[in-house]
Amino acid sequence: MRSPYRLLAGLLLSSAFGLLHAAPGFASAGHEDFGRTRGGEPVRRITLKNRKGLSARILTYGAIIQEINVPDREGNWTNVVLSTDTIAQYERFPGSAAVIGRVANRIAGARFELDGTTYNLARNNGRHSIHGGSKGFASVVWNLDGTGVRRGDAFVRLSYLSADGEEGYPGNLRTTVTYTLTDDNELRVDYEAETDKATIVNLTNHAYFNLSGGGSCVDNILTIPAKRYTPSDNELIPTGEILPVEGTPVDFRKPTRVGERFSQLRKGLNGYDHNFVLGGSRRLKFAARLSDPASGRVMEVKTTQPAIQLYTGNHLGNTAVCLETQYYPDAIHHANFPSIVVRPGKPQKDTTVFTFRTDRR
Repeated sequence: MRSPYRLLAGLLLSSAFGLLHAAPGFASAGHEDFGRTRGGEPVRRITLKNRKGLSARILTYGAIIQEINVPDREGNWTNVVLSTDTIAQYERFPGSAAVIGRVANRIAGARFELDGTTYNLARNNGRHSIHGGSKGFASVVWNLDGTGVRRGDAFVRLSYLSADGEEGYPGNLRTTVTYTLTDDNELRVDYEAETDKATIVNLTNHAYFNLSGGGSCVDNILTIPAKRYTPSDNELIPTGEILPVEGTPVDFRKPTRVGERFSQLRKGLNGYDHNFVLGGSRRLKFAARLSDPASGRVMEVKTTQPAIQLYTGNHLGNTAVCLETQYYPDAIHHANFPSIVVRPGKPQKDTTVFTFRTDRR
């Protein structure tokens, strides 16, 4: 079967790198129509700008990051997120730069047991479930709850109510995502999920980053401080082990060219699709640094979440890098993994921050 991601690559690369840029001045937040879904639901596009000229565009469809426009060392501005310019194309190939939920990554066997009850999910990844099911959070229109400038920073707040039983998951789950663009050139993503019945939640954003504005990501330089990772089987289901990265192709503790060790990976992977252990601290912690030596663009990632998934666009010809902060994949089936169970009165709250800067030679 031909991969939909390979089809998506043609769309993304033909229209991905727009040039929205505003001169330095005031922070602002505005929104406009972005068309309608095939079901007739209106979609809004929100444009956030900070006082330094950095800008980001967010869609209510999938809570997608459509653009983040960043300068290189010569002052040339480029969108560094793979994207497309019509809602129809996003509907055809969902997931790119969207919020993924209820549960990001894979759930083995597309089923789980919680409090003595077994829940069956959509099998949309072979015999497993992935990224929330057949129609996860990436394929719905989120409510636009508010947008504006707060303490000098532009923000937008989106929410989605996932009904009890949707995609097989228990509980009415209300998820709120707030994007804030700060004057420190940070795009901050705050997640909050609350439920009226015990359920499982693992939220992430599946943005594909290309700091050069086109071409391959293999020459980008990557640092991930993790000392351990969770190995997986041939179906990318975690084995339950937590192993050291030392001496393996997944050791990025020192700055390393993304494509340097592709040939050392398990046959058939075509790149990285690995979960790295960051630790259990609930404070913001350094998770990754990606840089493009040619342009000087640098992106740093911090998160309160305990892990980060490195995916190198393996079905897109390695055109971009995903750095998906998350809980461990298939955590519900492994007691030694941090819990993703959310219960009434105890919402799950997490934050991820993407910070952009330019290195001068």
